Amino acid sequence: MIGAFNFEDGGRTYTCTVEQSRTKPPQAWWWFGVTGDGQRYAPFHASSSDTQGSVKTRVIAYYAALLERRAQPAVARHHWARRAPADGAATTTAAPAAAPADVEAAEE
Repeated sequence: MIGAFNFEDGGRTYTCTVEQSRTKPPQAWWWFGVTGDGQRYAPFHASSSDTQGSVKTRVIAYYAALLERRAQPAVARHHWARRAPADGAATTTAAPAAAPADVEAAEE
C-alpha cells in the first residue's frame, strides 16, 4: 500500500494519508486535507491496489462534487411545529357525555 503524499491541482494543495479507523476490526481509509479548507475528509477505503494516480483522481472528483454541492442554494426545511388546521376543516372537541336521567334520579 502506498504511503502519504501531496499533490497540487487547481491552485490547491492536497495532503493525502492513510489512517486506520477506530472500529473493530480497524479499516484503512484515505484521508485528505485541502489548503484553504479547515476540514479533513475520508471519502473512501484504502486498498492494496491504490496508486497515487488513482487516489488523486478520486480525491479531485470527490472535492469537486463537494464544492458543487456547497454552491447550491440551501434547501428550505419545514419547522417541526404543530400545523394549523386546513381551511374549511372542522375542529372537533369531545363534549362530555350526558348522564342518564335514571342515574340522576337515583342519586336524589
